[in-house]
Amino acid sequence: MSRRTSIARQATGPNVVALGGGHGLAATLRALRRVTDQITAVVGVADDGGSSGRLREQFGILPPGDLRMALAALCGDDTWGRTWSDVIQHRFEGEGDLGGHSVGNMLITALWEETHDIVIGLDWLGALLEAQGRVLPCSTVPLEIVADVSGLDSANPEHIAIVRGQVAVATTEGTVQRIGLEPVNPPACAEAVAAIVAADVVILGPGSWFTSVLPHLLIPELADAIVTSPARKILVMNLDPHRDQETAGVPVGAQLEMLASLEPRLSLDAVIVDPRHIGDAQGLQEACGDAYLHLAGVGHAHPSRAGTHDPDRLAVAFGSVFESMR
Repeated sequence: MSRRTSIARQATGPNVVALGGGHGLAATLRALRRVTDQITAVVGVADDGGSSGRLREQFGILPPGDLRMALAALCGDDTWGRTWSDVIQHRFEGEGDLGGHSVGNMLITALWEETHDIVIGLDWLGALLEAQGRVLPCSTVPLEIVADVSGLDSANPEHIAIVRGQVAVATTEGTVQRIGLEPVNPPACAEAVAAIVAADVVILGPGSWFTSVLPHLLIPELADAIVTSPARKILVMNLDPHRDQETAGVPVGAQLEMLASLEPRLSLDAVIVDPRHIGDAQGLQEACGDAYLHLAGVGHAHPSRAGTHDPDRLAVAFGSVFESMR
């Protein structure tokens, strides 16, 4: 099933747990592969759009899309890894029943049916892909993001509307004031909690602020593990808050204040920010509190990739921050 050898080798680099979802988490994982071989991804399970949403509704399963993307990001850079990364990311075309579904989403769904176990199914696929790390869901039940949103009623801008679902929250034209989850106090994945407790470093972000990053802190067992873990906590901010509809017009410092308000017990050790998008530098430093503010150009240099993190540059930033924490 896998070309892995049974030869044990010494692990290198810190034991890192990265939390998030979508393209932001994938960028973090690709960067981490360059600085450590002890990686666990803890992935959000609130997606309700596209292939993931369809499979979630049809089978009552966790949405597999962000889990698939994390596994693809952990595939190796050799021919085997690149091939399988492309295969599981392949999306069927056409208007038929398979149209829009990705191979990886179908594989995950099949393995969950075969194993009757969320974690075992993901571990099996990780072994097939020779993934350089482990992928786990943040919760064992599908989640729904619920947001209080202002600004949707032009006649009454202060009116608070309830917006439900990850896609709806991510694309709302209003301003998100508060987020919650349904079910309330959902169960955390036990293996994810254990990984966080045992970690040397825990990383949040980058990613969609309200739908990929903050929801992890609304799962009580997961939040408790993050707060109480002896691991160093690092937050990676998005490159340009104006490019992300969720945080359009919200300065980085204000986002940090939102984080502190949501989970006041969380003490960050470092915050990685691209200096091209810091806005008010003094206000940002104050918002970081005692955390080390690491300014580094971590975005892609090529205009066609503007607004996305460069794994090589982000890896350098992680290496510098890890070294400063020794």
